[in-house]
Amino acid sequence: MPSSKPSPPERNPGIDLLRGIAILLVVLHHIGLRIPLKKTALAEVLPARLLSALNFNGYEAVFVFFVISGFLIASHAIRRWGGLGRIDVRDFYARRFARIVPCLLALVGVLSVLHLLGAADYVIGREGQSLPRAIVAALGLHLNWYEGQTGYLPGNWDVLWSLSIEEVFYLGFPLACLLLRREAVLAPLLLLFAMALPWWLSSLDGGSEIWKEKAYLPGMAAIAMGVLGALASAHWLAPRWARRALACLGVVGLFAVFIAMPWWWRWLQDGVMLLLTFAALCALVACDQAERAGLRHPLPGFGWLRRWGQLSYEIYLTHMFVVYGAVRLFRAAGGDMARGWLWYLPVLALCWALGAMVERYVSSPSERWLRARLQRPAPALGSMAIAAD
Repeated sequence: MPSSKPSPPERNPGIDLLRGIAILLVVLHHIGLRIPLKKTALAEVLPARLLSALNFNGYEAVFVFFVISGFLIASHAIRRWGGLGRIDVRDFYARRFARIVPCLLALVGVLSVLHLLGAADYVIGREGQSLPRAIVAALGLHLNWYEGQTGYLPGNWDVLWSLSIEEVFYLGFPLACLLLRREAVLAPLLLLFAMALPWWLSSLDGGSEIWKEKAYLPGMAAIAMGVLGALASAHWLAPRWARRALACLGVVGLFAVFIAMPWWWRWLQDGVMLLLTFAALCALVACDQAERAGLRHPLPGFGWLRRWGQLSYEIYLTHMFVVYGAVRLFRAAGGDMARGWLWYLPVLALCWALGAMVERYVSSPSERWLRARLQRPAPALGSMAIAAD
């Protein structure tokens, strides 16, 4: 889930770009489930593999977000407090609360009203599900488990499954850091946990397909991979050749997984998710090392995609409102699937606009207000002290 939003003096353009790609793939996935590109006229001019890659990598993109989240949260903790073993638990929780809760409460409130009004696409009607129980699951960070037991909730509720995984990890993360204290002890444990990702997934075979997709441990393993990357990057200044090698590994690995997922799956099965998270890790470390080396050369022409990355949390929580509305208009207009691709651009533009509006009028002012009241001043660490996520 794309909830980690850094606000240092200057953003890292490479990380913002990676987040932008990930959130774009999530939105394309949810459009593609309803208006598949391979059924439109684009199938006559573009390879089917490319169209499928654009539409059906949303789940994998969420795991990229998990790695990014672990990397950013750990990086900012190291810079703010000088090490993971020095985390101020109260301040850490205050920062997470200020970032996550305002938008979450607003979303749950809107969805509850729409359910009570009987709005199509928003009514919780599956047997064994109810509005009160969905609210408890969303705010109690176990919506993923609730869906695993009862089935999918409407789409705007369903996106909260990843938030449940991410925030449960961060409830325990600072406590584990303080308990273990030494990063030399923490790092091997994180490595074992992250490398066990394929095993966590395969151990869920034979049960609920929803639970395998949304269980806690696989997502937490991806977050642990990001934390490992932050530890490595904080204690290593990579030479130029190493930065380039990491960047190549990251880009090639991510491209290979996103474009050729079926091929990789035949060879690696659940291990393909480990390849995905490792590639994301390489890309993140390369971006961070370039920043530390004073290299800030954003790719020209991709400012719009970096902006998507900066708004990823807001877009993630709200994009289904746009998708549902557009699909209903598409069907009311005749549902000409051949021309379905024409609906993508306006949907993407509206998703961005809604995310930007929520960021400007809800999340940013709420986060500033809460931090001013809950957060302690950063410790004096010289250049290491920055405003974090």
